[in-house]
Amino acid sequence: MKLFGTDGVRGEAGSFLTASLAMKVAMAAGVYFKDSAKTNKILVGKDTRRSGYMIENAIVSGLTAVGYDVIQIGPMPTPAIAFLTENMRCDAGIMISASHNHFGDNGIKFFDARGDKLSEEIEAEIEKLVQDEEKLNDAAATNKNIGKAKRIDDVIGRYIVQLKNSFCQEHTLQGMRIVLDTANGAGYRVGPTVLEELGAEVIVLHDKPDGFNINEDCGALYPKDVQKAVIEYRADIGFALDGDADRIVVIDEKGEVVDGDQLIGAIGLYLQQIGRLKGDGIVTTVMSNQGLEDFLHEHGLKLYRSNVGDKHVLEIMNKEGINFGGEQSGHVIVQDYAKTGDGLLTALQTLALVLSSDQPVSKALRPFSLYPQKLVNLHVHEKKKLESIEGLSEKYAALDKARIRHLVRYSGTENKLRVLLEGKDAKAMEKAMNDLIDFFKKALNG
Repeated sequence: MKLFGTDGVRGEAGSFLTASLAMKVAMAAGVYFKDSAKTNKILVGKDTRRSGYMIENAIVSGLTAVGYDVIQIGPMPTPAIAFLTENMRCDAGIMISASHNHFGDNGIKFFDARGDKLSEEIEAEIEKLVQDEEKLNDAAATNKNIGKAKRIDDVIGRYIVQLKNSFCQEHTLQGMRIVLDTANGAGYRVGPTVLEELGAEVIVLHDKPDGFNINEDCGALYPKDVQKAVIEYRADIGFALDGDADRIVVIDEKGEVVDGDQLIGAIGLYLQQIGRLKGDGIVTTVMSNQGLEDFLHEHGLKLYRSNVGDKHVLEIMNKEGINFGGEQSGHVIVQDYAKTGDGLLTALQTLALVLSSDQPVSKALRPFSLYPQKLVNLHVHEKKKLESIEGLSEKYAALDKARIRHLVRYSGTENKLRVLLEGKDAKAMEKAMNDLIDFFKKALNG
């Protein structure tokens, strides 16, 4: 059974992600990190799902069983775990979250001592250890070597300071009215606090987590309440976080969602203009719009594309010496301040850009036009190998001939096929999408 997907271990809590599996994964991770241990401490945080209690206790049991000391900090954003792992000199960090998924799912994400997500090679090593009962039994600590756990509730202040340090000293949010949807998730405390401390008037939505309402018809996947509130309160801007606050969707003063590629392009150009962009380029994924690439080229910047997933974006950033990148979906990495996507950090960079531009959000964050693009998520019964599907190569050849860019891949966390098409002729692209979806329905669900 393969455990690790595109972003850690994720699945339905209680069926796939059971307490016993969580404990085994924690023991295996503890055994792996012991080889390079310096402080013998591992940080554990979580989002607001009810199942987080079960999984957290199982993880603490697994880590202490192999001799690790555990620091539990409760509900905190995923990027806070990455930052605090390094800041608090821990050997590793663990975030319990299924990000934007329904409350019934949960997951386990790992960070190393530097706050970086683990490579696929390290994940494979941990997965191998999970299956090795003998090694896990041999690693069990006894007597005084058994680890201990303690809960710390005041580390939120360290993360808030880190966020505020990313915001230009010459700017203030005084006089700005901001709508913030925290998705009843991990950012429900820190998000409003940061914006208010910087001077903004904040209208907060969906900040009453009950264990089951995380991402429920709110947040980054469902920004309609933010759109409505921006208009109702005449706000300058709106932000919608996802459940673990590593992703953000921006809404302009007209109540319209800003496309993720346009947001990345606007921030990238802003960083170049103020002399903070390194490497003469930015990194996005294969999902990004060709309009972004052409826009960057006009300003002497190169676009590098990675596989989907912010850890893959970061790999290319490190390889090319670039400090800014992100995903169309709203995961944005400003590496001077974070090693992973950070919704609140992105919000602050966006606000700094808007204040510097002296323009309304609707203009400041749309510096170029997008080519027509459509993404369809198709539920599938079985993830057949795409290269084995008869007739697919001919479909691709026809798309290439029509100059329609195509990207087809399976979700790493759900039984879904993601189909992306992009072309200058919107009608031709729409017709091609309908034809391709019909083809996949017969091939994968027939």
